[in-house]
Amino acid sequence: MQSLYTAATGMSAQQLNLDTISNNLANVSTVGFKKQRVDFQDLLYLNLKPAGSPTSPETNIPVGIQVGEGVKPVDTKRIFTQGPVQNTNNPLDILIQGDDGFFKVTLPDGQIAYTRNGNFNRDANGNVVTSDGYFLDPPVQIPVDASQVQITPDGKIMMTPAGTSQQSQIGQIELSRFVNSSGLEAMGSNLFLQTAASGDPIEGIPGSIGFASVQQGALEQSNVDVTVEMVNLILAQRAFELNSRAVSTVDNMMGTVTNMKQFP
Repeated sequence: MQSLYTAATGMSAQQLNLDTISNNLANVSTVGFKKQRVDFQDLLYLNLKPAGSPTSPETNIPVGIQVGEGVKPVDTKRIFTQGPVQNTNNPLDILIQGDDGFFKVTLPDGQIAYTRNGNFNRDANGNVVTSDGYFLDPPVQIPVDASQVQITPDGKIMMTPAGTSQQSQIGQIELSRFVNSSGLEAMGSNLFLQTAASGDPIEGIPGSIGFASVQQGALEQSNVDVTVEMVNLILAQRAFELNSRAVSTVDNMMGTVTNMKQFP
């Protein structure tokens, strides 16, 4: 009864779909979060009667008989569209204005990670760090006597010493982009790692050719649309139920055959 195994692949696929949608909804308030979707492929087909098989020396079968054997998930694609903008007026909140581009941060082991979360802070030494304490790359240290910090659209970090009006540059924000951003590996904490699928990072200054500009005092919110995700959740639930109904139907058919009586 191939239909039992076919329906089982459908249930397994929809379970992964539900897990992905649930993760999207759980991160609806996560700054810089990018939603995912599951892509599916049909499995191999049982070719009972190949199309084009000869039925006589002069004729062929125009349409054959193929029986599908189910479905499989092939990827959980991350969607890097721009999320809604929230103005915060916090001088170290930085927004990337566009779908493409990532901030670079240095992990404790020296590895470079990439993030869309521009919610930066100052540590005890004045270094610009993420919420987990990872340093912005290239590193930036804000002097203790800085009365005002300004970040220009092209990523220059300017500071005004206390008691003066003279600005000086103390750092430069750099952005990275990838040929295939969906190939990045998510490691949690709003961070991504480079992979062979993503390609090497292309680095540049905000606002230069091919790179988005940045905006101070704003954050990019999650690009999860709750309404769309709820619709997808209902569809996934119904698809799971239909596949489970198919399993029940096959079970009833097998029970009918088992209970058949043989008459003399």
